Amino acid sequence: MEKVEFYDGTKILSMKDINGKTPSIFMIVSNRTAGKTTWFNRYLVKKFLEKGEKFMLVYRWKNELNDISVKFFKDIQELFFPNCEMTEKKFCKGNFIELFINNKSCGYAVSINRADQVKKYSHYFSDVQRILMDEFQSEDNRYCPNEITKFISIKTSVSRGKGKQQRYVPVYMLANPYSMINPYYMELGISDRLYKNTKFLRGDGYVFEQNLNESAAKAMEEDGFMRAFRNNTAYDYTVNGSYMIDDDAFIEKIHEKNTYRATIKSDGNCYCIRSLDLSGYIY
Repeated sequence: MEKVEFYDGTKILSMKDINGKTPSIFMIVSNRTAGKTTWFNRYLVKKFLEKGEKFMLVYRWKNELNDISVKFFKDIQELFFPNCEMTEKKFCKGNFIELFINNKSCGYAVSINRADQVKKYSHYFSDVQRILMDEFQSEDNRYCPNEITKFISIKTSVSRGKGKQQRYVPVYMLANPYSMINPYYMELGISDRLYKNTKFLRGDGYVFEQNLNESAAKAMEEDGFMRAFRNNTAYDYTVNGSYMIDDDAFIEKIHEKNTYRATIKSDGNCYCIRSLDLSGYIY
């Protein structure tokens, strides 16, 4: 019988950042069906049931806040918490969701695009101990306007309170590999340091894991539906954890004489354009 192995986040949660300090951000990227979402969802619920520590779920858009209790809890309830029931209640005109396990408040759900509302009502969230953002890479490549700034604002709003200007509230960020130039990689400098064989990466304040679950890959590879679509770009993304919209072609350093042409400035970053004299490529 084929051994099935699911994701385990124990290792990354024990790691220190590049400066030997406890990270505030834990980022995990893996192929689909690896089990990372199940592991972290269970982890949040266990911490609440054992210690009463509340959590916050972060989504991108307000319309994603519908039926959170079902989306978040259904699978792990059947697997790990059959005697528990999760319910929800909207407040602040539906901008926030409060979550309950067996009628006890266990956490909240908010959207990045309503970061200004989170700031206004930050006193509601002073009891949050952990933050989870699933799907931080958008598969349709749609991000909120100024998403990183809004995400920082939410974290700052949650971390205040309890008589402290800044509490330690770790953030767990999960995703499938969609693009190496997503805004979070770019902002944290991950894109410049990430290779196909990278498994763990330490940065200032964060640790990053790139995980390929072989058991999940093999199960998907043997599925008749996936085999039928082997030539589609979604196959490598779903089965092998390849970045879906990225292409390695022409990604290399300049090795020939070149001429400066222009600089494009966008969002505070400068991009130099050069023409390669021999090959004629634009770099």
